[in-house]
Amino acid sequence: MRSLRVLLKKLIFQTNQQINKLMFSRRKFLSRSLLSSFGIAVGGITTSCANTDTSDHGNNTSLNDSGFPLVISTWDNHEANSAAWSILEKKGSALDAVEVGVRIPEADPKDSSVGYGGRPDRDGNVTLDACIMDSEGNGGSVCFLQHIKHPVSVARKVMEDTPHVILAGEGALKFALEKGFKKENLLTQSSKKAWEKWKKESNYKPVINIENHDTIGMLTIDENGDIAGACTTSGVAYKLHGRVGDSPILGAGLYVDNEVGGATSTGLGEAVLKTLGSFLVVELMRQGKSPYEACKEAVMRIARKQKYKDFQVGYLAVNKKGEYGAYAIQPGFEYVVSRDPENKLINSDSYIKKED
Repeated sequence: MRSLRVLLKKLIFQTNQQINKLMFSRRKFLSRSLLSSFGIAVGGITTSCANTDTSDHGNNTSLNDSGFPLVISTWDNHEANSAAWSILEKKGSALDAVEVGVRIPEADPKDSSVGYGGRPDRDGNVTLDACIMDSEGNGGSVCFLQHIKHPVSVARKVMEDTPHVILAGEGALKFALEKGFKKENLLTQSSKKAWEKWKKESNYKPVINIENHDTIGMLTIDENGDIAGACTTSGVAYKLHGRVGDSPILGAGLYVDNEVGGATSTGLGEAVLKTLGSFLVVELMRQGKSPYEACKEAVMRIARKQKYKDFQVGYLAVNKKGEYGAYAIQPGFEYVVSRDPENKLINSDSYIKKED
């Protein structure tokens, strides 16, 4: 009798599984049929929307069934996106992709806001900040790090090999050297000359959109729908020695919640820190706002409380569906989107409009 009961339970379980599969297939068939009919009824608008470039508003979203794999990054970082995409197209993880991607500008001596070749502080020292987050809610960060070309990789080691989230200064350098990273002089001749020229007047004032083509925040979604992010910078040029901005702070320069989406920032770090902007963007998406709407509200929080006319802050975000958007205080903020088959540079919408 016991064997018979076990057999009956097994048969009932298998039957229910088959019924569920049939019901799912039927619902899927009906939904696709309705969508197809709707597309025909409105003259192909559904297809047109999926391929529309709304770059003037920074409000691009995907209407495809699958919005990933996906790579988005701040500014004109095509090479970084390409490096990240090379990982994702081989079915690699979002975490591996985002690390590989941002290492590109970190190693480029022509980029003066990231890594090697970054502009120094007012004492002539190149100090770096970076953070990284995975899809499990883990994060690692380094700040005020000197002599290491790839702070994002050190940040990943902090995340994976220690019980901590942030290491700073000499402690971060010691940790990096123990992990096998090479100690290097990061001050290039070009950045040194610019610093020596600056010292003649020593006029400290953040320049709007100076990060263009340099500073990078990146978000990736792999084929499994998992999200990761990274942010890395050499910070504001000619800052006070010891200054740390938003880039290495989880919730400020970067935040990822795999249930909702991810966000990253660019611009004046002090303004972002005062509002924990990236965390705010993700929480607004959790409440139902689109990435564009969330980024816009985060910018408005700054505009309502800070003297925003002389600095730039831009936010870039993606949600779990692979929809993305951006918004900035000043015009001029751009970002790159890479998703098969698209790879394009988009101009973000802004609070202050560009004068004609």
